[in-house]
Amino acid sequence: MKIKRNIEEQLFAWKNNPKRKPLILQGVRQVGKTWVLKHFGNNNFESVAYFNFDRQTELKQFFENTKDPNRILQNLVLVHGKAILPQKTLIIFDEIQECNGALNSLKYFLEDMPEYVIACAGSLLGVAMSRGASFPVGKVDFLQLYPLTFSEFLAQADSVLHSYLENLNLIEIIPDIFFNSLIEKLKMYYLSGGMPEAVVTLLENKDIELTQQVLRNILNAYTLDFSKHVENKDIPKINYIWNSLPSQLSRENNKFLYQSVKQGARAREYEHALQWLVDAGLAYRVFCSGKPALPLSAYDNLSAFKIYLPDVGLLRILSQLNPIAIVEGNRLFTEFKGALTENYVLDSLVQQFETMPRYWKSENKAEIDFLLQFKNDIIPIEVKSDENVRSKSLSVYRSRYKPMISIRYSLKNLKYDEGLLNIPLFMADYTLKILSNFNF
Repeated sequence: MKIKRNIEEQLFAWKNNPKRKPLILQGVRQVGKTWVLKHFGNNNFESVAYFNFDRQTELKQFFENTKDPNRILQNLVLVHGKAILPQKTLIIFDEIQECNGALNSLKYFLEDMPEYVIACAGSLLGVAMSRGASFPVGKVDFLQLYPLTFSEFLAQADSVLHSYLENLNLIEIIPDIFFNSLIEKLKMYYLSGGMPEAVVTLLENKDIELTQQVLRNILNAYTLDFSKHVENKDIPKINYIWNSLPSQLSRENNKFLYQSVKQGARAREYEHALQWLVDAGLAYRVFCSGKPALPLSAYDNLSAFKIYLPDVGLLRILSQLNPIAIVEGNRLFTEFKGALTENYVLDSLVQQFETMPRYWKSENKAEIDFLLQFKNDIIPIEVKSDENVRSKSLSVYRSRYKPMISIRYSLKNLKYDEGLLNIPLFMADYTLKILSNFNF
């Protein structure tokens, strides 16, 4: 099964940009970076020259002995065994975080040999950058590859339903025959999440237990990364934090608490370990906003934040939620206080908007799940995991700040009423499109 990824359009735009720079494609391990670059190269270039710095460790010598891109390229041609042609060959440097010399060489390729097309993939570049690795600032383009969104999943699972949502240009009631089918497909997505191997396993083999094993293997690979790339003293701390995330999200007030990581744990002892997970892309940190004003980042309360995972399937496995919940009504959405659903919505928003959402609370009176910065507006967002949508918190916020529009995600139908937009959970990926196309 070949999965079409939305990022292919961005890659095509990068290829045709007259001011194109070497590209760094970031993303967590096993999110499909290598496959996407090879697939793009095979479809848009005459040839692909692929080099992996993790498997071919001897390649590092080419970059240690010289900074001359012409000499480096000559050596790479010998390894590749074929000509590497300007504009016609896509050069792929995979696991580039393993070779600091290759990372640094990108600026010389841009300055001296810009006609060569280079795309790099890296899983832990955020960690490398945080440690002060020599980085070609201003000399590279960046793209981020995330796990599949639900809309990408739906395109493979049911192209008819996907086409229906893609062509929905009015805020109107979605007929039950489509609505109910979309809910069932969303349940399937909660099982696999957006990691490509898990999606393919579920849709091609229709084997839930095999899908479970794929996700477990991915989590095990992440744990191995902890031991491979982290100082020994920090490995237990990262594991404690990683394993605590489901319980952090399941509390009524799911603010991250170091005390919940381990009895007696203190921020100063564990904050570096948490930052490693954030830098690695394995966790999103959502700060509490002291004031819903522009820019949101200016009002962060740095001591109050929530932590989410980049994929709802991985969160489900880490939480040890049994997939039997898929056949039990809406239990999969509401399990452990709707944490899966809240994480799913956050993952969707991260891919659509440039600014990481925040959350807001007013003492013990009200709490808004997310604040979204869109153009010159701050939009309050509430996530409901079922059809019960009554909310005191949203009413308090709307009364106090009178936002242009408020958004609620739930299992209710698409509807706009007096400043409140209800978006069905399966349409979370269309939030930006709705906000951009309608004048609320």
